[in-house]
Amino acid sequence: MTISIGLVLFVIFLSLSGLHFYWGVGGKWGMEASLPTQENHEKVMNPGLVACFVVAFGLLGFGIFALIKSQLISFALPSWLLNYGFMLIPTIFVGRAVGEFHYVGFFKKIKNTKFAQMDTKYYSPLCLFIGILGIILAIIS
Repeated sequence: MTISIGLVLFVIFLSLSGLHFYWGVGGKWGMEASLPTQENHEKVMNPGLVACFVVAFGLLGFGIFALIKSQLISFALPSWLLNYGFMLIPTIFVGRAVGEFHYVGFFKKIKNTKFAQMDTKYYSPLCLFIGILGIILAIIS
């Protein structure tokens, strides 16, 4: 079961990482619904090249960490980092699913924008799914 969870998490993180790399080099597909906006459709943030690449490398790192945690690849890490450090990943994604109560997450107030609709249907459930899988992987491995 750890192998399956590790692979699923890796594929998700690899896909999300690839999308952020794509945006980082100037890709436009999916960009209009990827950032929170105010009700007047003005973007709440406008990340640049560096931010896209930081997120892309971070997501790729999370995927590799999931492979290590599920023992699909071997890499010598201190046990404290492997156990406690890994829990940071599901914590981040469960937190993202819950949100900041205004633009992002299940409990957001702004619900009528393109981003908000996509967040409710896809982004927040995916984050919760990642968080739950991460918690399960942390417990069983």
